[in-house]
Amino acid sequence: MNLYEHTIVARQDVSPSQIKQLTEKYTKIVEKNYGKIIQTQNWGLINLSYIIKKNKKGNYIHFKFEGTAKIINDLEKNESMDKNLLRYLTVKVKKFDLETNYFSKKENDDKKNVMKVEGNL
Repeated sequence: MNLYEHTIVARQDVSPSQIKQLTEKYTKIVEKNYGKIIQTQNWGLINLSYIIKKNKKGNYIHFKFEGTAKIINDLEKNESMDKNLLRYLTVKVKKFDLETNYFSKKENDDKKNVMKVEGNL
């Protein structure tokens, strides 16, 4: 089985209960096709780089799962018809990084300063 990371961006006005429904919906699609969800992360409301369908922000949901290419086809077919989603992206990876949570709200000021310095080099 292949390893995949899949991220969906929902509209900014989607309620928390709808976010939970979206997460459950796409988890069921993966499991229906004999895939296995390894990790699900709700990254929350994040500013978009540019306006997409009149939205300045988006709710990001990130899945890490293993499965076959058929799962990707099924996911993208359903996502293309979903009016609550702005974008989606699937990336095939060699191994998962389950330790790092890039969008954790509990970041130290030191980490923020290091990232700013590295970004300006």
